[in-house]
Amino acid sequence: PGERRSAEIGRVAFRAPLLLGGEAARVGLSCSSCHRNGRTNPDFHFPGVSGRPGTADVTTSILSSHRGDGTFNPKPIPDLAGDPSKRIVTRDRGKRDLEKFIQGLITKEFDGPEPPARVLDGIADYVRSIAPENCSGSELEVTASSIVEEVELALALARDEPDLATARLLIGAARSNLGRIDERFQLPALAADRQLLVEADGELRALQEGLGAPRERALWAQWEKDWPERRRQLEADGPRSLFSNALLKKL
Repeated sequence: PGERRSAEIGRVAFRAPLLLGGEAARVGLSCSSCHRNGRTNPDFHFPGVSGRPGTADVTTSILSSHRGDGTFNPKPIPDLAGDPSKRIVTRDRGKRDLEKFIQGLITKEFDGPEPPARVLDGIADYVRSIAPENCSGSELEVTASSIVEEVELALALARDEPDLATARLLIGAARSNLGRIDERFQLPALAADRQLLVEADGELRALQEGLGAPRERALWAQWEKDWPERRRQLEADGPRSLFSNALLKKL
């Protein structure tokens, strides 16, 4: 159970842009932007960072003030469930090599802040769990409901998290996912939904800032009172938003 919870924290952080900081956070990049579902991403293309799609220059000054080498040398994005013999760092749980490597990626390659220890351990545990036998190979459609579930997972973990820095990052990840929903609701007919998202984000911001304070319990109670109806409306309007493939094809 402890390992599973740690990997779930890591999975949430892996998908959160705020983990990386710097330019990456400003443009919405997360670990999963390059490693989609923890694997690779043949469609990834970032001007000035990528050559052909599916590549990235990890020593570019665009994303890092520490590792920029002044040379444009994009490399294929590795599959984290790929051949173990090709890994550049061991995943042996008895060692800390993977944690140190990930810490360097966050703080040096992307200029991110030092991650909380529990988040760093969680990302390492999540990466260790990525293996071909754990991947079904099937594709799942991205919907408003699927991202709502990501919001709720992050908040459930935050609610029970004793480390305040980790809990704040988890709530921040939930807020990022509200932003992902907002991106797909950019249609005139969905203005009410966008206002709903602004209000929900405001509650989570207050909760993020109020963790550990006497008002924390009241803030959680307010969120739990307001969220069910908000979720219902977002899920009901999802088919009318840019989550709809049919609607996207018409634009």
